[in-house]
Order: sequence, then structure tokens, then C-alpha cells
Amino acid sequence: MPKIKTHKSISKRFKVTKTGKVIKRTSGQGHFNSREPGSVTRAKRRDTEMSQSYQKTIKQLTVTL
Repeated sequence: MPKIKTHKSISKRFKVTKTGKVIKRTSGQGHFNSREPGSVTRAKRRDTEMSQSYQKTIKQLTVTL
């Protein structure tokens, strides 16, 4: 079997931490943010962890050997 190639768009959007968590940027940060309440604006500054159901797939596609 050949090796699985790294999926470049996924490797740019997600990061796998040392402990194995998959982190992504919060969506909706581009524009139209002045209408958001302050709590939403502050929440968008933090990265979010992906759910367990997606983590296995993302880890397979972000493998770089």
C-alpha cells in the first residue's frame, strides 16, 4: 500500500497538539463583527478543540512523514 499523502488544506486549517488534541480557529472572524456582542467577540479569540468523531480522520490527513 502506498503512503497517504498529506491533505494540504487540512494541514493548514488544523493543528495537532503534543497530547493529540486537534485544534482549529474559531470561524466567522473576517468581517461583520461589530454587530456581535462582546461575549461572542471574546470567544472568537480562542481556538476550539474538534469533536472526537473528527479527530481520527483529521490526524490521518495531517500526517507528515
